[in-house]
This record gives sequence, C-alpha cells and structure tokens, in this order.
Amino acid sequence: MSKLENVLRNKAMLLEKFKSRGESERIGKDRLPPGQHVVTRFPVLDLGIHPEFDRDRWRFSVAGSVENPIDLTWRQFTALPKVEQVSDFHCVTAWSQYDVRWGGVAFATILDRVRPAPSATHVIQECNDGYTTNLPLAELMGADVLLAYELEGAPLPIEHGGPLRLIVPHLYGWKSAKFLARLRFQDHDTPGFWEVRGYHDVGDPWEEERYR
Repeated sequence: MSKLENVLRNKAMLLEKFKSRGESERIGKDRLPPGQHVVTRFPVLDLGIHPEFDRDRWRFSVAGSVENPIDLTWRQFTALPKVEQVSDFHCVTAWSQYDVRWGGVAFATILDRVRPAPSATHVIQECNDGYTTNLPLAELMGADVLLAYELEGAPLPIEHGGPLRLIVPHLYGWKSAKFLARLRFQDHDTPGFWEVRGYHDVGDPWEEERYR
C-alpha cells in the first residue's frame, strides 16, 4: 500500500467513526447542556483585539503534518464549495444560543485538500489576534464542523470573529476560534491560550469540561 493510499485509508476510518459526531453525540441528551441558560442575542466575548480585515492582504494557511500545505487568498478561500448549517452555540461562561445559522467551508473540504499525515493527531488554531486553541483531530471530524465566513446570511461581523472563524458546535465556544488565520496539524498536543490557563483540552459541554 502506497503512502497516499495509507493516508486515505486512515482518513476514511476516522470519517466513518466521527462523521456524525456533532449531532449523534446529542442523541438521548438534553439539548441544553448542564449549567447553561438560553439567550436570544449572541453575546460578544474575545481578547479585546479586533484585527483589521483587508481582503487584498488576508491569507489562510494550513501546514504541519499534512501532505499538501495550502496558502489561500480571500478570493481563493471563498471560491471553495460553500455549505450552510444551523447549530446551537454553547459558551463556557454558561450561555447557549439555539439555531445559529452559519455559512462557510466544511472542515472536511479542507481535510480533503491538505491530506493529513497518518501521524497527525491534533490541530492547532492560530488567529490574527494572537489567540490559539488546540483540539484532537478526531473532534473536528463531525459533519457540522466548518470554517464560517457568514452569520445569519450576512458576512461574519468582526465582533463575532470575522472574517473567518472555526465552528465546532458540539464543544464550548472557546474551541471555535475567532479571526482564524492558520491551522497547524501535528503529531502531539500543544495547549492554547486558555488551556495553559487551566481550561480543558477538549471542552464537551454535556460533560461540563470547563476546566482540567
């Protein structure tokens, strides 16, 4: 078996195991995770830095333990196949908003293009405000994980992480990094901004994985 065939085989196994994780994990569970309350307006929480968006200079890259690193302009990124999905959003500060409508690029589309190495186990999100957060690759395999550049049918506003943020609906919101600029695949874990300050490495709301 060639190296590429082995990569594709491993990816197929992961996708089969985790392809519906985002929704199937909630079967038999209450929609509202424990300790949360529902809000009707999307609160704004960030590090207080809102990087300026210049579409002519903006870049998005994927590197590290991948067969095909990419470095895309805004035009190239938004030319990728677009998907829309509606999901709930759960913040570690105990609020949840139901039925948030996002538009963007499915994480699976990026995965197909970069072809992660068999050794890749974690993905680090790196953002234009200096923020980082880490996740096991397996947590990103859900069908509803996407790189969003639209919110409720309009361009993603800067206060909610525009022009681009990752959306991982089945985890607390700090794992859905704002102002996303790079994804780094690697064969080991590297705690991010909040994780080095005691936050959980995964952040499952139904397990109340707020802190280690």
